[in-house]
Amino acid sequence: MSVKVGILGLAHGHVMTYGKKWIENPAWGIELVGAWDHDAERLAKNTETLGIAAYETPEELLELVDAVVISSETSFHVTLTELAAAAGKDIICYKPMALTLDEADRMVEAVEASGVRFTLGYQMRVDPQNIKMKELVQSGTIGEICHYRRRHGLSVHMWPGFENAWHTQEHYNRDIFADDSAHPIDMLNWLFGVPETVSCEMTTMANLKIKNNNGVALFRYANGLIAEITCSFTCVASEITTEIYGTRGSIQQYYGDAVSTRLPRPEGQPGLKYYVNGDEDWTDSGIASPAAHGERIAAQGEVFAQFLRGERGPICSVYEARDSLKMVLACYVSAREGRRVRIDDIDLYNVL
Repeated sequence: MSVKVGILGLAHGHVMTYGKKWIENPAWGIELVGAWDHDAERLAKNTETLGIAAYETPEELLELVDAVVISSETSFHVTLTELAAAAGKDIICYKPMALTLDEADRMVEAVEASGVRFTLGYQMRVDPQNIKMKELVQSGTIGEICHYRRRHGLSVHMWPGFENAWHTQEHYNRDIFADDSAHPIDMLNWLFGVPETVSCEMTTMANLKIKNNNGVALFRYANGLIAEITCSFTCVASEITTEIYGTRGSIQQYYGDAVSTRLPRPEGQPGLKYYVNGDEDWTDSGIASPAAHGERIAAQGEVFAQFLRGERGPICSVYEARDSLKMVLACYVSAREGRRVRIDDIDLYNVL
């Protein structure tokens, strides 16, 4: 029997990619019933593309489905989660979790009170190369991890009209740093857990209408690990994406984001390789980088289907999602106040 799924909000375009995968693969057991969106024009256009019904209210759609994908603007996540949870529907909520920590707390409370299954959608957690990196870290293959660096980029300063997109509007999504740093910061949480402190700098460059389009954050862990997340949304090209340095070796990943995947590649260049002291050469993981970044987005479809069918747990639990949001919000407190910020700092609740 198939799982009947509705889409609440079509703002985040990724749902169109993995939604098509569900339609193209009926054996996965996902039936897209229809969608709702507060934007009538966007609703009509995207439901026509997917070949599904459009509904005038979330409540009308919720009566017909077993689960929902919340893919609206971030500011709607909390109310839509509360609505779906109260109706007893399982939830895939797309990133970022929420605008504020108060909203995240409300989402946790709604999920706990209803007992529905909830996952946040983070494609970095299901990427095969990233899974391999986590295995190498946790197995101790390269020893104790001392330093981690993730470079994450987009070229939004070159995208015509992007300054007017909902992604950059404070009332919908805060800004581009809040929106897209959520990916590498959650990956850091997934790999190493929650750090003790954060130090961050943010600037706005190139297109001054796209606020906080450059940011660097340092996360310090109790064991001494220092992790660096570099987010440049004024980036045109790069190759290396992730670097992990341990006491016995190193890991390097190439072509792990949009600005790197689009580039020509030297023949024979591994997408992910690692070196262990004493080896004669780097070891190629054998896991190829996708030809286009959209392949990573599409690959979520099968994993989401497994979650909806109850065959796997959440990709990112509601509690992990809240922790990742804390890490993002700590960046704002640090950049605003020019200080190192603890993850349990009460000022995280004041980032409104």
